[in-house]
Amino acid sequence: MYKNATMQRSAIVDLGSNTARLVVYAHEPGKWYRLIDEIREPIRLGAGVQPEAGLDEAAIDRALAALKLYSDYARATSLESIDVVATSAVRDAANRETLLSEVRELGLTVSVLDGEEEARLGVTAVANGFALRDAWVVDLGGGSAQISHMVDRDAVDCRSFPLGAVRLTETWLLGDPPKTSEIESLERAVVQQLAPLVDILRASEHPIVAMGGTVRNLARTIQKTQQYPLPLLHNYFLSRAALDELTERLAGLRTRKRARIPGMHPDRADVILAGALVFRRLLHVSGRDGLWIAGQGIREGAFFERFLPAPHRVPDVGKFAVQNLFERHAQPRRHTQRVRKLARSLFAGLASLHGWGEREAELLDAAAVLHDIGKTINHYDHDHHGEYLVESAPLAGFSHVEQALIALLVRYHRKGSPSPGRFKRLFQRDDRRRLLDLAVCLRLAEKLERSRAGRVRDVEVEIRKKSVRVTLLAAEPPFVELWEARKQTGFFERVYGRKLKLEALGDEKEKAPASGDSIAGESRSRQ
Repeated sequence: MYKNATMQRSAIVDLGSNTARLVVYAHEPGKWYRLIDEIREPIRLGAGVQPEAGLDEAAIDRALAALKLYSDYARATSLESIDVVATSAVRDAANRETLLSEVRELGLTVSVLDGEEEARLGVTAVANGFALRDAWVVDLGGGSAQISHMVDRDAVDCRSFPLGAVRLTETWLLGDPPKTSEIESLERAVVQQLAPLVDILRASEHPIVAMGGTVRNLARTIQKTQQYPLPLLHNYFLSRAALDELTERLAGLRTRKRARIPGMHPDRADVILAGALVFRRLLHVSGRDGLWIAGQGIREGAFFERFLPAPHRVPDVGKFAVQNLFERHAQPRRHTQRVRKLARSLFAGLASLHGWGEREAELLDAAAVLHDIGKTINHYDHDHHGEYLVESAPLAGFSHVEQALIALLVRYHRKGSPSPGRFKRLFQRDDRRRLLDLAVCLRLAEKLERSRAGRVRDVEVEIRKKSVRVTLLAAEPPFVELWEARKQTGFFERVYGRKLKLEALGDEKEKAPASGDSIAGESRSRQ
C-alpha cells in the first residue's frame, strides 16, 4: 500500500517538557495518511529548571540521548528529514542555546515554538480532528498550558500559562502523598492564573477540548475503571464528576501506588495529580460538566501543515476520516459507489417509515463506503474484520456511539441480526432502532449489487398500507440481485412490520423467483 510514486514519509519530533516523541507518517499529500511508527522517551526536560541557570544538565543529557536515538533511526530507515519542535521547557530556558548547539551537531534542526505558535498547532489538530467549528482548546504539557479559542476552525485568542504538570509538581506538591495544604495552595495558584479567562469562559457555550499526555492518561484511567466498551481516547467525554473522583483518589496515594492503577502510565504517576488538579479547577471555574479528549496534539498539527495546503484544514472532518480509512484498505471503487447510491435511495424512499434525518444518512453513507474493507484481511468473515478495522482507531468527526454504529453496520451488512453487543453501554434511547433501520438499507443495497456488475442502476420505493414495493431500475435482468435481496424479506418485515415486494421493471421480473417463493420463505424461517 505504501510503495507508490506519490507516497511520502514525514517524521516529526515533539520535544516536550515531559517526553520526547518521534512520529512517522506515510501519506499522499492531501489524500490519505497513516501513522506508521512511533518512539516515545520520557526525558523530563522541564525537571529541575532554575530561573537563572535554565535547563538541568542531566535533563539536557536525557534529551540529547533521545534525539540521538531518533537521528540514528532516521539514518537506518532512510528518512529524508526530521522536523523537531520544542515547547516551553526549551523556549523558557536561559541556557537553551547549550542544548540547541549540541542538537545541531547531531544533524538536526529544532524549531522553538513560542506560546502562540504552540497553541496554533494545537488548534490545527483539533480543527482536523473534531466536527466542531468553535471550541476552547487546552494543551497541558509538562511546563505550560496553552489555552486557545477556536472560532470558525481558526485560532483567534491564544494564551500560555505556567501550569505544566512537572512545573506545578516541583513547585507545590512536595510530599508523597502531598499534604492537603499543598494541594490547596496549588489550586489557588491555578485559579489566580486563570482569572483573566474565567468570565470569558463562563460567557461562552463553546466546549472544551483538551490534549496532551496528562489528560489522555487521566481519561484512560477512568475508562479502565469504568470498563468503557470502546477503548478510544479521541472524542471521549471526560465528565467533571469522574475527574473529581479520580483526583481525590490520586491525592491520597503515594506515587508507587498511583503507578499501579490500571491505565496509569508509570512515568506520569508522580506528576499526574498536578495535571488533574488543573483540569478540575478549570472545569469548576468555567462551569463546564466535562471536556472532550483530543487524541492528537501539536505534532499532528505540525504534520497537517505539511500534509494539507493552507489553511491546513480538511473541508469535512467526518468525510475525510472515512475516505482516509477506505484509502488504506481500498476496495473496488465502482462497487462501493454503487452500494452508496442504492443505500441513499433506499434511505430516502423509506424516510416516512424510519423518520431519520441527515445525520443518519451520513452514518449510512460512511458504512457503505467502508462495508467491504475487511476484505484486505480475508474474504471469509470480512464483515467481522471490517468491524474491527472501523472500531480499532479513532474516526474523526464521529462520536463514539456513532463510530460504534458504523462498525456494527459493517459487521451486519451481509447477514445476522444486528444488536449492540459489547457496545450496549454506549447506546442511548433510539440507537438500537437507528442500527436496525440503517442496516436494512445497507444490506439491501449490498444485495442489489451482488453481481458487482452495476446492473441495478437505482430503485424506486412505494410505501403501501401493509407492504413496501421496491422496483429495481435495471439495464438487464438482475436475476442474482433479486434472488439475494429477496432472502432479506424476513429481516425487513421484522424491522418495519410490512411485507417487502421486490420487482424489476419490464420482463426482467419474470426471469427471477417470485417474491413469495420457497427460498424467501426459508430465509424468513432462518431469520
